[in-house]
Amino acid sequence: MKIAVIGTGYVGLVTGTCFADSGNDVICVDNNPEKLEKLRQGQIPIYEPGLDTIFNRAIREKRLQFTDNLAEAVSVSDILFLCLPTPPGADGQADLSAVLNVAASIGETIVDYKVIVNKSTVPVGTADRVSAVIREKTSVPFDVVSNPEFLREGAAVNDFQKPERVIIGTSSERAAECMRELYEPFVRSGNPIIIMDERSSEMTKYAANGFLATKITFMNEIANLCEKLGADVDQVRRGIGTDSRIGKRFLFAGIGYGGSCFPKDVEALHFTAKQNEYDFKLLDAVRTVNNLQKISIVQKVNDYFKGDISGKTFGIWGLTFKPETDDVREAPSLYIIRSLVDQGAQIKAYDPEARITFPAAIGNSYEEHITYVQDQKAALEEVDALIICTEWNEFRRPDFDNFKNLMNKPLIFDGRNLYDLDRMKAAGITYFSVGRQPVNAD
Repeated sequence: MKIAVIGTGYVGLVTGTCFADSGNDVICVDNNPEKLEKLRQGQIPIYEPGLDTIFNRAIREKRLQFTDNLAEAVSVSDILFLCLPTPPGADGQADLSAVLNVAASIGETIVDYKVIVNKSTVPVGTADRVSAVIREKTSVPFDVVSNPEFLREGAAVNDFQKPERVIIGTSSERAAECMRELYEPFVRSGNPIIIMDERSSEMTKYAANGFLATKITFMNEIANLCEKLGADVDQVRRGIGTDSRIGKRFLFAGIGYGGSCFPKDVEALHFTAKQNEYDFKLLDAVRTVNNLQKISIVQKVNDYFKGDISGKTFGIWGLTFKPETDDVREAPSLYIIRSLVDQGAQIKAYDPEARITFPAAIGNSYEEHITYVQDQKAALEEVDALIICTEWNEFRRPDFDNFKNLMNKPLIFDGRNLYDLDRMKAAGITYFSVGRQPVNAD
């Protein structure tokens, strides 16, 4: 098939590359000339494991092209994927200006039937709005489809190529058949392609992310209660995770969720509920708890240092919101570091992939208080404590002697529960984690 992917952000680039790798002719559209030139030269602007291999193969085999000419891409394509940013406003409402502006341009351009696919996460009713905008510009037949993405950063290529399910929202059998044919190579193992109406499809994405955010938040609340009761949240997690009604995933206690999806989608779903005069009490609680959880580790730091951390230096391991990505959007590390610096602390930070993305996100006023180091060992040198914000695999099996030999004192505040409590006790390390009892080596 001939496909246009409009927008080469995270979703657009993964979508376009994976479709090209399955034998389709894909043309990606973007209005950033510098980005387009880098893409043409084989430079991928995001870190996503496995993407570079299939990207370079698609370029080499001339199945993946890049342009800033929307009209040209529309004219040569059968299916148009809208993979455009929908950033949240101050009230949580998704900004659809990019989607609707492109829709208007498509309406002015098409001369024959097209399937126009909303791949971006958009509020319920967006397919209707996109259809209305295009219909104002043309009488040429078209269909607008909702096809939400369910990609996990760090595993996006595998998620796209081996989806658990494909959701297609359309009331058009012609469009449905076109989308089935497109996705058939990805579901040969028997996973379903689920056809539903457009609004239900749009709601499915928000419902999925809202539920997962709720599951994470519930476990963090359990963890906080475990600390007060002397229970161990890791044992509790294993106990409930074996219940098939609950499942093992998204039960790890920590310092809250971040990233580009969960925070934005929870806010958008909350706004939609409020806009429709529905009091979504559970979602209110999720938002409140997660915001507090992000800085819960700072409270533990303050408690340990008796409220005075001015002049202290803290090592930070991990800046991204999760491992295997360079994405720091809404990462807990942003909130933790800002809080520490606001109280007069200095930071030595290490992350395998966020050396470029984190400084752009943290803000200039904080930069002079942060030293970015080249490896995890350097982040321990002469610091008063280590704070672990991201569960990168390389942090799981450190040389424990480094904590004692390099730090002013072997003191760890672990936001991801990487280490065994008995191991910390045996090593003589003072260790605070989430939902477990502290190890005090003082």
